[in-house]
Amino acid sequence: MAKKKLPATIKEQIAKLRERGCIIEDQKYAEETLKYINYFRLSNYFQPFTVSKDRYEAGTTFENIMRVYEFDRKLRSILIAALEEIEIALRAAISNYHALKYGALGYLNSSNFDFRHNHNAFMSKIRHLVETNEDRAFVKHYNNKYQGDFPLWVIMELFSFGTLAFFYKDMHNADKKELADTYYSCGSSDLDNWIFCLNELRNYCAHYNRLYGNTFPVLPKKPRGLRYELDSDVFGYIMVMKQLYHNKVDWNTKVVKPLARSIKNNSDVIRLEHLGFPDDWEEEITFNDI
Repeated sequence: MAKKKLPATIKEQIAKLRERGCIIEDQKYAEETLKYINYFRLSNYFQPFTVSKDRYEAGTTFENIMRVYEFDRKLRSILIAALEEIEIALRAAISNYHALKYGALGYLNSSNFDFRHNHNAFMSKIRHLVETNEDRAFVKHYNNKYQGDFPLWVIMELFSFGTLAFFYKDMHNADKKELADTYYSCGSSDLDNWIFCLNELRNYCAHYNRLYGNTFPVLPKKPRGLRYELDSDVFGYIMVMKQLYHNKVDWNTKVVKPLARSIKNNSDVIRLEHLGFPDDWEEEITFNDI
């Protein structure tokens, strides 16, 4: 049988960190930190600084790991705010296109989707969304006044990013191409890939997962005109966000500037390669044509 893990006291957790090479100069600070941040969660931030099993790089300090931890939290807050703007714009683009072509309730008809679309599963999802949100004012309104006939632009307010991603994926190919070209000046396969990339990123941010030194399961497609291929790291996903963000001035102000400031303030502990950032990263993610 597999050996079972046993719980450890905070002092035992600190001893384990020291055994692995972590320098802890302020024991009280470490103890207070581990009261409020789970050891397993915090130990995840040591991974980019691990040279072998259970051994950290020479000079790894608890204080510097906490600075990386705080940088990562700031990074998530910057990206999740931008992802909100992207998701809301995607809802508008997809619902506007589909409703104008097929009608407000056209999403209820399976013929208005690609043959791969599982309409029974989709409708089950819609019913579940309505049932679990029945106390919301607009849901009550449409249930009572319109017998539960929710126009697409209304029901999409209940969609997760993942549901939105699958809605676009299941549209007719010709519709996907026209929508992608009209709203985002890209190909439908690019937009399909980018939406799924950002769904993964949103899930990471929403569940407070580590971004620093991490990679994601979906490889992003290279945007048109970019000099090099993208990897499934933070930089690759930020470049995807740039493609889908609709306001260039806001992007530079709300994403590029605070990110550059945070990296500058932590330049002695943050390594660009752990983010997938090239040396000219700031120029690459900035809109310069405004």
